[in-house]
Amino acid sequence: MEKIRQLFSGRPLWMNALMLFCAYMTFIYMPFDMFIKPVEEDQEVWFGYMFTGWQAKATEPFHWLIYGFGLFGFLKMKSWMWPWAALYVLQVAIAMLVWTLLNDNGPGIAAGLVVASPFVALSIALFMARDKFGEKGSAGEELVQADDSEQ
Repeated sequence: MEKIRQLFSGRPLWMNALMLFCAYMTFIYMPFDMFIKPVEEDQEVWFGYMFTGWQAKATEPFHWLIYGFGLFGFLKMKSWMWPWAALYVLQVAIAMLVWTLLNDNGPGIAAGLVVASPFVALSIALFMARDKFGEKGSAGEELVQADDSEQ
């Protein structure tokens, strides 16, 4: 139980939720999407444009990499996650709006704004969490560094 507690220490609850989402996407959904889901059912959205069929299958490895790097970055609280996680989530919000404009069957711009809003808020939270990201140990604890002024 202590190992699990350490795994989730050092980051806010919402960031732990993002880490768990990245883990789910990396180990469960993306392998299913790539290897089990039939090509004719495949859909991937990039920058608001929906790819289907083989075009979607071809872009899946990039989503898999993004989620894998997200999981690793949140797990270790790597410094390179800032500002890239915030920018990626902001791109998702913009893509939601673009999709509502490009898709004839989309819910409309008002619904697109409603759906995009939580992603904008999440992007702002990630951008404001700069101090949370840095080189950390595997359990999320800060690595102890000697301060030259104390010696």
